[in-house]
Amino acid sequence: VSTQSTGMLYLVGLGLGDVKDITVKGLEVVRTCDQVFLEAYTSLLISSETSELESYYNKKIQIADREVVESGCECILGPAKEQNIAFLVVGDPLGATTHTDLILRAVERDIPYKVIHNASIMNAIASTGLQLYNFGETVSICFWKENWRPTSFVDKIISNLKRGLHVLCLLDIRVKEIDWTKMVRGQKVYEPPQYMSVNTAVQQILEHLKERGDEGGNVLSEDTLAVGVARLGSDKQTIISGTLRQLADTEFGEPLHSLCIVGKLHALEADMLRHFAVDKSVIPVL
Repeated sequence: VSTQSTGMLYLVGLGLGDVKDITVKGLEVVRTCDQVFLEAYTSLLISSETSELESYYNKKIQIADREVVESGCECILGPAKEQNIAFLVVGDPLGATTHTDLILRAVERDIPYKVIHNASIMNAIASTGLQLYNFGETVSICFWKENWRPTSFVDKIISNLKRGLHVLCLLDIRVKEIDWTKMVRGQKVYEPPQYMSVNTAVQQILEHLKERGDEGGNVLSEDTLAVGVARLGSDKQTIISGTLRQLADTEFGEPLHSLCIVGKLHALEADMLRHFAVDKSVIPVL
């Protein structure tokens, strides 16, 4: 027999980078919750440490890594039957499908939930000057390995560009990933954290284009315009536009990075890209 829950699961967006990017509503909720968890693998706060969050919220924060969130979430959902639990997510809580799964697990247990939204890369990418309604399907680019080199992301980029749409590319973050070469010997060891750079993403795109030999469907090449962003939303954010060839050799600094491949440009968009350009002459005057 199902018993009525007296608790609540709050999914709270933290915004892009700083401890103070949380909304007023989100902060009020966190300060009244019995337990607070910080999701720590789909993204990370670029300007704050966990200790800073604890000090600002006046709450102890428990880290929820991939294993916790994707293996049943018992330590989160169990207490939520009777307590108010805050699940903190960098950016917006529903920017990753993992968090939708957490909601569904709560619903199955008759645990009520509330989502408190915030800014994320999905809307802040407009800082590049590219207009949000001109974007197509978002693409994820993951690190290649020696024996695993997925390339479907290039097909998706080409599909968007053929329709004249810009492409937001989310770049791989690998945190607390198991080292399977050690695991087979009975040792549970984690790989060092890795954050994909704009340079690596561009290099993988260009390398695959060379392998394809089909000239990127006539819409994607080393001369295609793109915009690299780093630490978006922080005081140290970097936005640089240019051709893919130019961005491959441009320094963007510390993570987190994202990449936009440029589709059909509006005149205002071109003016903004020129403002951020490595070489203003490569941006068309419209």
